[in-house]
Amino acid sequence: RQRFDFGGRDVASWFPGHMAKGLRQMRASLRRADCLIECTIVLLSSAHIPLSGRNPMLREVLGIRPHVLVLNKRDLADPQRKPVSARAGLAGCGSAGHRCQLCLCLCKQQLRSFSHVSLQIVPLVAKLVDNSPRYHRAESTEYSILVIGVPNVGKSSLINSLRRLHLKKGKATAVGGEPGVTKAVLTRIQVCEKPLMYLVDTPGVLPPKLEDVETGVKLALCGAIRDHLVGEDIMADYLLYTLNKQQQFGYVQRYGLAEACDAIEPVLRRVALTRGRTQKVKVLTGTGNVNVTTLDYSAAAYEFLRDFRAGCLGRVTLD
Repeated sequence: RQRFDFGGRDVASWFPGHMAKGLRQMRASLRRADCLIECTIVLLSSAHIPLSGRNPMLREVLGIRPHVLVLNKRDLADPQRKPVSARAGLAGCGSAGHRCQLCLCLCKQQLRSFSHVSLQIVPLVAKLVDNSPRYHRAESTEYSILVIGVPNVGKSSLINSLRRLHLKKGKATAVGGEPGVTKAVLTRIQVCEKPLMYLVDTPGVLPPKLEDVETGVKLALCGAIRDHLVGEDIMADYLLYTLNKQQQFGYVQRYGLAEACDAIEPVLRRVALTRGRTQKVKVLTGTGNVNVTTLDYSAAAYEFLRDFRAGCLGRVTLD
């Protein structure tokens, strides 16, 4: 397929009450923040969408404070599409044309093992703040950092990782594999003693209205919008279209297909067969109701999406 037909579908923007409340609280918290760390996905669950995974509303909130852009889960991103990730780091961050002073790329292993890249975050943020005007109490020597981003890009995981690294402490904020786990701006969380640094976790916020349907589907594929609001069927079909367009044919071997498919039905049929995704349905016959076992295409679509999000279909960048 040369283009994807959305069939006149519209993507429901996921902007529940806690997002609107969270955005108001973030604006209020900004007065006490020295620096901002914006998380986005390079592939997924945050590197898949380095451009689509950024909320323009948050850029308007940034103002002139030091701004660090963290591209998360780069191990899932296509290494051949580095210019896309580079443009994400260079994109303007505010209405006045302010840009990120620092762009870091992290992967899941680095968050777990505390590699040298993770070790850079605290000293680099401290250096940025020291070289910039302080926006709250001038006499305070502590650092207050606001962590922002769309849902499910690893904000809470980043905070917990830095806390384990520098303080040897356990989780301070809940994490999850779906959007909406953080529903309120939390109290400040200490992540380092020297220098004394606090990070503030915030709920993931999407714009009330997405720019276009395709951006919405990309966000949903990366878990920033709940699957059922878009539909697993359309998401799986768009994913297949993207994989074929980028000549990422890892799914052929994974599911034992004879060749690449342009239609989603044969792929989901094979996924359902190999994963045992079936369902029993009642069929009315002349002698009464009969239970018939059929393939569960909805469950197969979910398996297809889950494999993508886990990196089992190859390293893919949607932008």
